[in-house]
Amino acid sequence: MKTIRWGIVGCGDVTEVKSGPGFAKAAHSALVAVMRRDGTLAADYARRHGVPRWTDDADAIIRASDVDAVYVATPPSTHRTYVERCAAAGKPVLVEKPMAMDATDCAAMIAACRQARVPLWVAYYRRALPRFRAVCDLVRDGAIGEVRMVTVRHFVRAALTPAQAWRVDPAVSGGGLFLDVASHTLDFLDFLLGPIETVRAFAANLAGAYAPEDSIAASWRHAGGVLGNGAWCFAAGFDDEANEIVGSRGRIVFSTTRPVPIRLCRGTTVEERPVGDPPHVHQPLIQSIVDELNGSAACPSTGETALRTTAVADAMLRDYRLGATRRTA
Repeated sequence: MKTIRWGIVGCGDVTEVKSGPGFAKAAHSALVAVMRRDGTLAADYARRHGVPRWTDDADAIIRASDVDAVYVATPPSTHRTYVERCAAAGKPVLVEKPMAMDATDCAAMIAACRQARVPLWVAYYRRALPRFRAVCDLVRDGAIGEVRMVTVRHFVRAALTPAQAWRVDPAVSGGGLFLDVASHTLDFLDFLLGPIETVRAFAANLAGAYAPEDSIAASWRHAGGVLGNGAWCFAAGFDDEANEIVGSRGRIVFSTTRPVPIRLCRGTTVEERPVGDPPHVHQPLIQSIVDELNGSAACPSTGETALRTTAVADAMLRDYRLGATRRTA
């Protein structure tokens, strides 16, 4: 097995625990270089994580002869340009989620990588996490019979630190917290139940704390016929989040954001199945990419699957975005 040597473009907060250490700890994988626009912060990251080399120049990572694959962990507004630069350099690339600012950019990224014959993956790591694989196993094994419907609820108290302000700047993130947080759930439902083919939704800014949407209500249909509905409010007075898969003989309740036990409910019986998350939640996905590059497996989160998730989010926000454009015209 070949050791895959990784470079990171954008070693910010997400790389501290969730992803960065996973590149060094995955089998047949090594983290050899990191980049951040602030060279002092890049040097500090490299020192603390034992990375041999740091730089403030992205091309020094993308074009380095000792870097086999690149992880782009910058805000969404720069994903397309960095992925296209990786493709031009012939480098396989893993890009953070959301994949890009919109589905048009996603399609352009896929086209660039396809033309360059390099693989493109997206960091929807829940597709590889044991806790979510356990939900898939329950559905596959018929634990709740035939799946009829899925319901999603996600309510969050309105609170942002100054360091998080970019997440609600549409010019940088593409929208509000919905794109950043809810995309994980929508992507996993695509993985679990198949692509979402039809969407109906309302979105609004009810709190007025920032420019983009903060509340979304949506209904959808998966290609296989399963119906779905979801409610997201990022300006609530409390925190609550859960997903429920409803079947002909029971239901499965699980969380996207919290490592709480999966609940399998059948009749009056409720069975809790605790499945913990690893210390570095990206590591199972990273391992699947390393294995794919070594020809022994396939990563479940590709540019094509992530494009579907972005297209669904775009559809849910389309009317709100059109209204916002008219209001500022």
